[in-house]
Amino acid sequence: MRIPPSERLLSRAPKPDDGSARPIAIRRTDLLAFSLVGLLIISIIAVLFLAKAFLLPVVMAFVVGTMLSPAANLLERYKMPRGVAAVLIVGTLGSAIAFLVGLIASPVLDWSTRLPELAARLKDRLHVFDYPLALWGQLQHFLGGTNFLSSWHMPDVDWVKPTVEFLTPTFTEFLLFFATLVLFVASWRDLRRGLILTFADHQARLQTLRILNEIETQLGHYLLTVTMINTGLGIATTLVCVLTGMPSPAGLGALAGALNFIPIIGPIATFAVLTTVGIISFPTLGDGLLASLAFACIAFLEGHFITPTIIGRRLALNALAVFLAIAFWTWLWGPMGAFLASPLLIVGLVLKEHLMQDNSPQLPGD
Repeated sequence: MRIPPSERLLSRAPKPDDGSARPIAIRRTDLLAFSLVGLLIISIIAVLFLAKAFLLPVVMAFVVGTMLSPAANLLERYKMPRGVAAVLIVGTLGSAIAFLVGLIASPVLDWSTRLPELAARLKDRLHVFDYPLALWGQLQHFLGGTNFLSSWHMPDVDWVKPTVEFLTPTFTEFLLFFATLVLFVASWRDLRRGLILTFADHQARLQTLRILNEIETQLGHYLLTVTMINTGLGIATTLVCVLTGMPSPAGLGALAGALNFIPIIGPIATFAVLTTVGIISFPTLGDGLLASLAFACIAFLEGHFITPTIIGRRLALNALAVFLAIAFWTWLWGPMGAFLASPLLIVGLVLKEHLMQDNSPQLPGD
């Protein structure tokens, strides 16, 4: 019997491989490459941690200087020398920081001297939680654990010094930051030109120019918009504290605006501070929670509607990525690292967009 040509072609066609014939093996070269990349990452993190005293002020100066470069460019267009513009901008920034620190430090120093009195008052205000805490203590005792709440007491005034040392940089780091910032802003154009001319290929130079321009634009836009938003949040918090009768409303408003530069964690910390101060300052728990609840509403509107609308989708950062970045940089470099988390994340996203362009088709639902 004669076989038709179409059936002969089908019989000669190779059978599809369903992948079950042989297992996927990891080559030794791939394993070696992964190991080397892992060791490189660990080495970089170790260097960043051990050289914190030098790298933190320098990286902070580079990031802040890139943010302030558009302002220096604007002053340079009005025939102001670049060096004079750098000194003027950095001096204005230093004055604003000093004013903000003064507003926050005054009530903090006053409350720290009255810590035993405030602790007793806080314990008296929280008597409504005595029954739930007693149940928790009985449960811990039943499970064989120690009752932490019964042995807990407010710390002595000795907590002030280590806290200040943790939150504030040393004088050497402070001086290194401002000196590097002035020199960076004054010489940013020459640094840009030198970095671009490092590459011999025209396409590489053009890509480097685009990356630097976008980083400068994005960071400048981020600093301007976030500063305006946080200033408005601080003013709104001050008005809330005035209307609710909170003590030191200007200091609490300044604290709210400063902490809001740290996304997610900053508003939570402000809410905790307002709650604690309100409970201590007012005779009833309901009156003490008015300011913190009003701030929670303001922060919710700011975080979910105002900031996304002003910043736009281009600068919108994933909440999980921001949280992990804040956690990592805070662990590595402390509070200043938390401030740098979002700008460094923006720089990373800009580099990814230009160096790792994704031309793959969109998945269903994207």
